Amino acid sequence: MEKKQMIYNKLLNLVKEENVKVDEPLKDHLYTKLGGNADFFITPTSYEEIQNVVKLSNEDEIPFTLLGNGSNLIIKDGGIRGIVINLKHLNAIHADEEMVTAQSGARIIDASRFALEKHLAGLEFACGIPGTVGGALYMNAGAYGGEIKDVLDHAYVVDKEGRLVKRMASELDLDYRTSNIPDRGDIVVEACFRLTPGTREEIKEMMDDLTFKRESKQPLEYPSCGSVFKRPPGYFAGKLIQDSNLQGTNIGGAEVSTKHAGFIVNKDNASTTDYISLIEHVQKTVKEKFGVDLEREVRIIGEDKE
Repeated sequence: MEKKQMIYNKLLNLVKEENVKVDEPLKDHLYTKLGGNADFFITPTSYEEIQNVVKLSNEDEIPFTLLGNGSNLIIKDGGIRGIVINLKHLNAIHADEEMVTAQSGARIIDASRFALEKHLAGLEFACGIPGTVGGALYMNAGAYGGEIKDVLDHAYVVDKEGRLVKRMASELDLDYRTSNIPDRGDIVVEACFRLTPGTREEIKEMMDDLTFKRESKQPLEYPSCGSVFKRPPGYFAGKLIQDSNLQGTNIGGAEVSTKHAGFIVNKDNASTTDYISLIEHVQKTVKEKFGVDLEREVRIIGEDKE
């Protein structure tokens, strides 16, 4: 308890008191509405504050975890030790000719809508992706044939030493639902997208079409972590799960969606353990039936509940 108070006091020297919370329930910050508490939950308001928290983490050997808006993440019931950083206050978006620059905490949906208002094409695919800009870069988010690597020019990151660094898109190893950002320990603070001029009518028509497809096919009426599995080469994860007769299967309050088999929804006060058990059951069943390994797209972090 004494060490916790010491860390808290040091954080107050770096970040405003209202932006430092102790024992914060992480379920309040996740789409699944699941997960235990964070020892410290920090919401910085400047790049300098992020740099200082990273340096403190290094100096005092305090683990830290970056949390976006939790749209592609499951946190275990035991929560996360150390510092959790959330960049929700860093959400500005602006344009300079054909370049749209968005801070990491902005929603990628909002960056897509901003581009629409500037009559800039290229981010239409992101109009239904619920994650933040930082999260979208972290996993090279994509939908309906488009992905971040198609439009990203460069990004600014705070590296693991606490330095603010510019990284060109070519340096990030952006590939199908992956990048080298987690391996490097970078924190994305800003992304710059190079787009192309278009007409508002055509851009909006495409966004409306993609929104309709998403809303008609995805189970948005329940909390979920989005698409659970990556697409296996030569297959579609949802089709494999559907053909395994797994739709409607539940463990505790977690259920394989009857609307879209690639989603697992929090149907009735599920625990993280319910969720993970159901994911593993789906993987095992599909492997036995079709010989295909389903790789998780969703990340699972945190500690088991004691």
